[in-house]
Amino acid sequence: MTDAADAANVDWLEKLRQSGIRVDREGRFIHEGAEVTHGGLKSALFRWLDRLPPPDGRYVLRLDERRFAYLDVDDTPLVVRAARVDPAGAILLALSDGAEEPLDPSTLTVDDAGVLRAWVRGGRLEARLSSSAVAALADRLTESGGRPVLHVAGRSVPLPARPAG
Repeated sequence: MTDAADAANVDWLEKLRQSGIRVDREGRFIHEGAEVTHGGLKSALFRWLDRLPPPDGRYVLRLDERRFAYLDVDDTPLVVRAARVDPAGAILLALSDGAEEPLDPSTLTVDDAGVLRAWVRGGRLEARLSSSAVAALADRLTESGGRPVLHVAGRSVPLPARPAG
């Protein structure tokens, strides 16, 4: 194959990989302007949700290593709907995909608008904490030197600014 033919194949494949699906700010899948409401389909979409490795980093719906489609994400692909503290002091996050997982406090960031986000699914995906999740943690959040600090499991974790982009 020539370089031109290779480039044409890549362009064709890139067009095929455009799913037309997006995740809105509230963590809902939207297709052609309508929310995906079918429970089985939503579960599958959440299961397939992934991110390409750097430097690309685009969000995808992945069936396997070679089969995936791109999707647009308005803010973060997942939303933390609720948070609770277990008896041992760990913070558990209830995600928009129905999963619950422990918060890794070192992944928590805050943006200029005061919105908290954390990395979940082993650091592969970012999740925005909803106001109800933040409210559940309110008694564990303080401020020091103009920056928020999370107090969890006997330690204080300053929350860094979320990197731009």
